[in-house]
Amino acid sequence: MSAMIVLLVGLVLMALGYFIYSKFIAEKIFRLDPDYRTPAHEFEDGIDFVPTNKFVLWGHHFTSVAGAAPIVGPAIAIIWGWAPAFAWVVLGTIFFAGVHDTGAIWASVRNKARSVGSLTGDVVGKRARSIFMIVIFLVLLMVNAVFAVVIARLMMNFPTAVVPVWGAIIVALIIGQCIYRRILSLPVVSIIGVVALYALILAGPSVPLQMPAEVMPGVTGNAAWIVLLFVYAAIASVLPVWVLLQPRDYINGLQLFVGLIILYGAIIVLNPTMVAPMYNNDVPAGTPSLVPLLFVTIACGAISGFHGLVSSGTTSKQLNREPDARFVGYFGAIGEGGLALAAILVASAGFASLADWQAMYSAFGQGGVTAFVEGGAYVIHNGLGVPEVTAATLLTVMAALFAGTTMDTGLRLQRYIFQEWGEIYNQQWMKKPLIATLLAVGTCMLLAFGAGADGSGGMLIWPLFGTTNQLLAGLTLLVITVMLVRLRRPMWYTLAPLCFLLLMTVIALIFQLRTFYEQGNWFLLGLDLVVLVASILVALECGASLKRHRAEVAAESKGV
Repeated sequence: MSAMIVLLVGLVLMALGYFIYSKFIAEKIFRLDPDYRTPAHEFEDGIDFVPTNKFVLWGHHFTSVAGAAPIVGPAIAIIWGWAPAFAWVVLGTIFFAGVHDTGAIWASVRNKARSVGSLTGDVVGKRARSIFMIVIFLVLLMVNAVFAVVIARLMMNFPTAVVPVWGAIIVALIIGQCIYRRILSLPVVSIIGVVALYALILAGPSVPLQMPAEVMPGVTGNAAWIVLLFVYAAIASVLPVWVLLQPRDYINGLQLFVGLIILYGAIIVLNPTMVAPMYNNDVPAGTPSLVPLLFVTIACGAISGFHGLVSSGTTSKQLNREPDARFVGYFGAIGEGGLALAAILVASAGFASLADWQAMYSAFGQGGVTAFVEGGAYVIHNGLGVPEVTAATLLTVMAALFAGTTMDTGLRLQRYIFQEWGEIYNQQWMKKPLIATLLAVGTCMLLAFGAGADGSGGMLIWPLFGTTNQLLAGLTLLVITVMLVRLRRPMWYTLAPLCFLLLMTVIALIFQLRTFYEQGNWFLLGLDLVVLVASILVALECGASLKRHRAEVAAESKGV
């Protein structure tokens, strides 16, 4: 099968999803109102609540939700064959992720920019809120701790990426001043920012910076990078969003679009064959069943609960006009779907032969970022003639910058969670930004270094990320669905994805229980049981809440 044909089919379907389906969802279901006063205007403070140009906000939202997950998940999932991964990414983006992300922004904006976890108490019930807040905290803890490991390993393995990754922060600080103080127009700033980023990427191979394997006795280079990343993320999370978060995310989003154009262009010029099987009937021993694991292995790129946290955590506080939610939320999901599609293509067609592909995918969990970087570099080099080391640096920087922007936003969101807990339980000290930030960093560092000095402790609970993340997406869809029922609007466009996600999550958790039991991994077995019980409680709460609210609506319509 031609990779170019697969690419064009995927892009056309996603484009139709945006121009047709998202328009219907925005106008007929959510009924986004251009005259509605958004929280960004109502509570404008120049720090968290800042009315923002929709293109700049799209850059923040997209790069925050993307991270490394839409690369890692699809690049692992093609072990079952490229067709199932392709179908889930395309259909999931159109009918699941876009609706979920737009709906989460809408729900939050209509409730004074409160997070979906916080407003669950009003919309669904206090029991659901308690479950939701715990699940949110677990997801953020995993994302922040693990992405620090991912970025650290990328910089250890690809020292040519160090200068571009850290140099991007300086570029973002300058861009932020130019945008906020209106020193230059947005198009000019955009061009300067992208040129500066790619200049750093070109310079990277000439000035590789290798962290020593052991910085000091007992402290590895990997651990040193992790500490530096958390120090940076802590500072970034308390700065006003326009100083670093918005401009960094915006230019990273532009950089990704240019990177995808390069990658897509190389695929069209080279037109490689999909050497990976369309459906793999000969998976390695120990590979779990495609159903339901496909739907939790590929989360970002199809639907992800983390998106709901960003949508209702930072994005809703910066939305200038309510109709912007369609562009920011749905098109943000399209952008991530496009990145996941690229990961599928290069991890399926970026190898010289089926034997080379099978060598990369010798066991479940293999591939990931490595397959994306190596496969993508192969395609760019052979399609456009770019030196492989430069192409590999480009793709490594893309992965690291996205993981970094997700970590920036994730730590800020974790700070919001502590502050919301302070509000809910009347703990004034916890509502202070500095204390909440220290609590967020402290818990992440505890997880990262609790299992050893190398800082990779977050990887211990990462196997549960997919199921926990999809449970979170189900909870977000539950809140949106109940709001639609209250407003007497069609609910099936959110209820159908909700039911599917809860079913796949529960089945996946049961499958994982058996795996952890056979491995004798009692720690993960216990956590799996907790998440499984939470999933069942959410399903029950979902049914009870919908039944209750539908009865209330029916009673009101009869005048009772």
